[in-house]
Amino acid sequence: MGERFIVSHDVGTGGSKAVLTDLAGNIIASSFEPYGVSYPHPHWAEQDPRDWWKAVTASTRRVVRDSRISPKQVIGTGFATQMLGVLPVDASGTPLRPAIIWIDSRADEQAQRLVRRLGGPRVIMAVAGAVPSGKDVICKILWLKEKEPQVFRETHKILDVNGYLVCRATGNMIIDHTGAGVTGFLKNKTREWDPLFARLLGIPLEKMPEVRSSIEVVGLLTREAAEEMGLEPGTPVIGGMGDVPAAATGSGALENGDAHVYLGTSGWLVITVDRPKNLGRNGIVSVVSADPEMFMMIGETETAGACLKWFAENFATAEERERARAVGGEMAIFSVLDETASRVEPGAARLLFTPWMFGERAPITDTTLRAAFVNLSLEHRREHLLRSIYEGVAYNLRWLVDAGGRAGLPCSTLRAIGGGARSDLWMQILADVTRREVEAVKDPQEAGAVGCALAVAVALKEYGGYRELKKVVGVRKSFTPDPGCCDEYEELYGVFRRLYGNLTGVCRMLNEGEEACGAG
Repeated sequence: MGERFIVSHDVGTGGSKAVLTDLAGNIIASSFEPYGVSYPHPHWAEQDPRDWWKAVTASTRRVVRDSRISPKQVIGTGFATQMLGVLPVDASGTPLRPAIIWIDSRADEQAQRLVRRLGGPRVIMAVAGAVPSGKDVICKILWLKEKEPQVFRETHKILDVNGYLVCRATGNMIIDHTGAGVTGFLKNKTREWDPLFARLLGIPLEKMPEVRSSIEVVGLLTREAAEEMGLEPGTPVIGGMGDVPAAATGSGALENGDAHVYLGTSGWLVITVDRPKNLGRNGIVSVVSADPEMFMMIGETETAGACLKWFAENFATAEERERARAVGGEMAIFSVLDETASRVEPGAARLLFTPWMFGERAPITDTTLRAAFVNLSLEHRREHLLRSIYEGVAYNLRWLVDAGGRAGLPCSTLRAIGGGARSDLWMQILADVTRREVEAVKDPQEAGAVGCALAVAVALKEYGGYRELKKVVGVRKSFTPDPGCCDEYEELYGVFRRLYGNLTGVCRMLNEGEEACGAG
């Protein structure tokens, strides 16, 4: 058959990327297919699941065609997807409504009632390690049960994004153990549903799919799915995983205490651990890793690169746009903005930006919180606002790193992935603000898809164990803290930490209730 390949998919918020790799995760071809998000009401965010499948099939056909390989050379496939989605389907796998995606916070009321019913925040923190918010799976299911009872009655299974795609590919309804791990009612030790806790929460387990391992072959491509994807019927499909566990794999930060940061639309800090530990005060929770023997401590920030994209769309100059067009490519404008921001002194003339443009999960959990530029004066220029965005995201991540340090996990080196890891400026700012060495990995935007491809290889016994993958992932460039910047950043970080207490009440007054200002 000759050389063998894997097709994996990184199914995100704005689109799906397919990559064709060899068994070592080297990318042969990649293809991105975009789709949209609907915001029908304040705090709502939905997607048509059929758009996910269309994107998966179109991008798969394209990478196979562009690489000129035979579909018979593809030995397996899998999906790494956005997490915290809720999609009710009937017995045939047909969606009963649009998917409620991770950024949706409609279930705040259900979250507040659940917290009160279970004894208040302190009790829940002691039991679950984090207080539920309107963006969590439990609360979204309770919203569905309460607000759309007819849909809930007709629901055969509640799938997440990965579960829907596995169903379309194989006909089997499952949830991988990383997706199940963020529902709040999975037993971490056995990686099985917790019937007692589910009953306590009011979640009927008969509507939840079977939990399967991320690195288990859960089915074979059906003839219909194979034809749509341009692959061979019978191609193995693994259980797959959420985007964060896949990215952790693609970062190479797989040993106990290893950490990585992600800078994409959202952002996160993930610390790999052999024993789960929750830091609920900072929104950091432990969930199962794609590695069957490990766990991940996750602190996810809602908007990281999204803040920079907002600036680019609204404030990039005609000259900057023209330079980006001359370079070409979807990321070109950000390279141009890097050059602009690099001409501004560290600290942005003491202008601070809080990167909370759609609420926040970590380092603080607050769905009505919003962003702000603080200390803006007549002396500041547009360029200062731009640099303060890079720095504000770094301060937010430093807050998470500090929380890990207080828990005995110093994160002395941070692997970096996502589109932001292509920016030398942002990587250096992150190193200076956190006072850690930062290692930007090779092909950082493909970390999730490559991580999933490597998981397929593990599932097919091409590697002896999951942590063997650490030696496969390469580093593009390392960044060490600049002593000349660290003191300035240290002082401004201290001020940044005080801003939440001053902003939360104001944002709640502005954004709470039916007339709240939401995305749309």
